[in-house]
Amino acid sequence: MSRLRAAVAAGLLAVLLAGCSSSGAEGPKASPAASELNDHTGGTYDGLGLDPPQPRPQFTLTDTAGRAFRFGTETAGKPTLLFFGYTNCPDVCPTTLADIAMGLRQVPAAVRQQTRVVFVTTDVKRDTAAVLKAYLAKFDPGLPNRFIGLRGSQSEVDAAQVAAHVTLAEDEGQTHSSQVLLYGTDDYARVAFLQSTNQAAQVAHDLPLVADTK
Repeated sequence: MSRLRAAVAAGLLAVLLAGCSSSGAEGPKASPAASELNDHTGGTYDGLGLDPPQPRPQFTLTDTAGRAFRFGTETAGKPTLLFFGYTNCPDVCPTTLADIAMGLRQVPAAVRQQTRVVFVTTDVKRDTAAVLKAYLAKFDPGLPNRFIGLRGSQSEVDAAQVAAHVTLAEDEGQTHSSQVLLYGTDDYARVAFLQSTNQAAQVAHDLPLVADTK
């Protein structure tokens, strides 16, 4: 099983680096986090282990209502899925968000109530607050917590990616990391998800493991 997981991890690293670029350009170089994806969790999680675990990052962006959103403070102590992408993405982004929503609908209600989903746009020129809000509304109907859309200047979004230890987006945000980080109630991410045919099932399996349902 460990050999199989290692093979899957190696195959999916290409997806992590390429993101959902529609330009066909070569993806950015791997960030330290990309090279640290491995099966260190001993089969605890269905997603891919992070070694070392990544602390919940501290960065401030603007939500779709125009308010400052301090990620580290606003989501502290809550299971949180963090994903960077853009609304005009043709494949990875909508598939990933749909899988997250599907996974959330499969977990116990108490876990679903705790969980936050944060999507940071890497397309700082075209993804306005209105565009981002309308886009995310396609994925979260019926969920207790609406998906949180965040945006900012190029330097602010770059800083957020650095803080989260993901690959910096290129090509005006169209080539970006496809990594979804899952932070637990202890404010650490020990597992991440990459685009795959069973991503929803991975989310559904791993979310309860990092949630506090006592």
